[in-house]
Amino acid sequence: MLRAAVAAGYDAWGYNRSEFGVRAARADGFDVDADIESVLGRAAAADALLVVGVPMPALDSILSDVKLFAPGCPLTDVVSVKAPVAAAVHEHELGTHYVGGHPMAGTAESGWTASAPDLFHGAAWAIGVDPGTRAEPWTRVARLALDCGAYLVPVVAAEHDRAVARISHLPHVLAEALAVTGAGGGDLALGLAAGSFRDGTRVAATAPDLVRAICEPNAAALLDALDDTLRLLGDARETLASRGALGELIDAGYSERDRYDTLERWEITGIRPGDHEWLEKLREAGQRGGVIRGLDG
Repeated sequence: MLRAAVAAGYDAWGYNRSEFGVRAARADGFDVDADIESVLGRAAAADALLVVGVPMPALDSILSDVKLFAPGCPLTDVVSVKAPVAAAVHEHELGTHYVGGHPMAGTAESGWTASAPDLFHGAAWAIGVDPGTRAEPWTRVARLALDCGAYLVPVVAAEHDRAVARISHLPHVLAEALAVTGAGGGDLALGLAAGSFRDGTRVAATAPDLVRAICEPNAAALLDALDDTLRLLGDARETLASRGALGELIDAGYSERDRYDTLERWEITGIRPGDHEWLEKLREAGQRGGVIRGLDG
């Protein structure tokens, strides 16, 4: 986020608890500090937009500091779930200025050296339109995401979490299972593995603690997705065992992948932040595949 914001022309600075991370960022010319009081005090003085980018286990500590040192700043996040984050934000009495966010982009690597300013170019960025969201901080978050090269998908927290359980969190679990199953074939199997195994296990290279922090806070929705997956696999196994065929799974998978590739992401226009029922209108448009690529005015 820091690299992307600076590349987009923003006056941006950051906090990192890791002295190593701070030194690495500074060596690249970025304004980063390990003193969160100083960073947030500066933000409060500038009425800066705060972007929280930590795993769920670290969220409460960060929000406590925000409440103490910069409670009036507009606030967003890039955490992979939204309902638990929103609940924590409201527990810390920071909900008035909060707008949920989640850029759908990332890599299996981590740390400052794995970051890149163009990570969000062409990516979907989920932006919260939950009841009570205020137009002014929403517009600031929207402009930041657009300036970083993303397009916006308006969504409420609960619907976001159900969706990402299926297209983000479930793939992590399946990648881990595929990596373990493939390795069960020994060095011969791994030596023969090529593109399909590599692509299918890419996110299994993510640090395990980060995968847990991504997936486990969304347990209920992930369980639903896992149940659907297990039913599909169970049916395929049954038909393979009884008839030597994989049944309907292959055709259905091909069809749904084609649907993903050809999904029309039409542009939402004519809804201005703060207008009557603007949040509900954006939510409904997002449900139908609408995206925001620019803001009027």
